[in-house]
Amino acid sequence: MHQFRTELKGCKLLDRDRFKWAAQAPTMSDEERRKHSRGFLTRGLEKKSPSRNEFTAYGQACLEMARGIFQALRNHQAVLFAAAIPRKTIKPDTHEATDFLRKDQVFLLERYFYFLEAKKEHGLLVMDEIEKTEDRRFVRRLENYFTKTQTGRFRSAWIVPTPFFVSSDMAIPVQAADLAIYCVNWGFRLPTRGMDAPLREEIATKFGPWLADLQFQGDAHKNGRIFQEYGIVFVPDPYTAR
Repeated sequence: MHQFRTELKGCKLLDRDRFKWAAQAPTMSDEERRKHSRGFLTRGLEKKSPSRNEFTAYGQACLEMARGIFQALRNHQAVLFAAAIPRKTIKPDTHEATDFLRKDQVFLLERYFYFLEAKKEHGLLVMDEIEKTEDRRFVRRLENYFTKTQTGRFRSAWIVPTPFFVSSDMAIPVQAADLAIYCVNWGFRLPTRGMDAPLREEIATKFGPWLADLQFQGDAHKNGRIFQEYGIVFVPDPYTAR
């Protein structure tokens, strides 16, 4: 994809146009789809308009690529963790919001810790680099969590507390994570927990079952109590203490 100046992202593979283009004609053979998709990308570099067949092939190729990524994740026993917050959440102007992790981020690390603890394996945090100043701020919040809170220090027994930052266009696993996050955003809901925003039915239908299959399910423990925990969590109040 690099030669065509693009990378795999959920917003590119599964936007509404891709579904519309894919439905323009019956499913093409692999060879035909590959030929016309390459033509679509080449015309993009040449600043030319693709043909109808090329639009159709590219739409179908994007959906098949997304399905193939989820299949590969399952084949390699990948486990999904995700934390969602309301779209209109506003960060308060407080010391806590600036210097410490949001509650949803803590819950995400909590589930990751339970997974690693059960496996008796250490786990890394690999982040998609965005902007160095903001990345450094996030690292400081992580450091505060893992060094200044009792829970964070305890969880650093299995989670390596220093994250690695990579460029997403050079790291295919990060691109796969981006696809999964996009599908959670548009195709996964927990209405009984308050995660009930409108979704895109085509993503929920085609990729929702993959998300449910991949998400972490395992035992968690707190205050001497053992209970079932899931990898996708919705946090309606990420800046409010519990």
